[in-house]
Amino acid sequence: MIVLGITGGVGSGKSKVLYELQEKYNAYVVEADKLAHELMMPGEAIYNTIIEVFGMDIISKTSPHQIDRHKLGNIVFNNKEKLELLNSITHPLVKANILEQINFQKSINTKLFVIEAALLIEDGYKDICDSIWYIWVDKEIRIKRLIDSRGYSKEKCISIFNSQKEDAYYISNSDATIDNSSSYEITSKQLKVLLNKLLNNDIIS
Repeated sequence: MIVLGITGGVGSGKSKVLYELQEKYNAYVVEADKLAHELMMPGEAIYNTIIEVFGMDIISKTSPHQIDRHKLGNIVFNNKEKLELLNSITHPLVKANILEQINFQKSINTKLFVIEAALLIEDGYKDICDSIWYIWVDKEIRIKRLIDSRGYSKEKCISIFNSQKEDAYYISNSDATIDNSSSYEITSKQLKVLLNKLLNNDIIS
């Protein structure tokens, strides 16, 4: 089984790449952020620790007992120490869960296992992945996409970008870079070439 890591900044179009990997190439896809949210649900591994650390104010008013991710996000977004604290709680358990899923998928002969995470490189997934691909998009294009799709202000986009490492860091620490700045047809062709190389033409026609 090949374990492929996908990373990229917000607005880079990772979701579309993951969808194609799953639907066209039958990849088993795990999104670390979604998995973290699942582990924050009542009764799950991270829930009680998050409540103890960040207090009852993060409980949702509309969904009793559930953590309001928007409230939690507002607490950590502009506070580096609290963000690092949150990550120190969630990331080890997320990685442990992913390792369990890798072992299971390997046992049932899955050919391609894909992990997507914004902090894939920073969190040490290079030791888990056979290859890491960075989805790159020019920042001005990312800003336009985020304004159009999520209603973000330009200032919010820039603030998010400034909280992350520069493109050069991710490019230098990845095995391949996919340019997703233009039409997705071009992105899809890049994806096919890279998959053929990675999988030795095993599943790509």
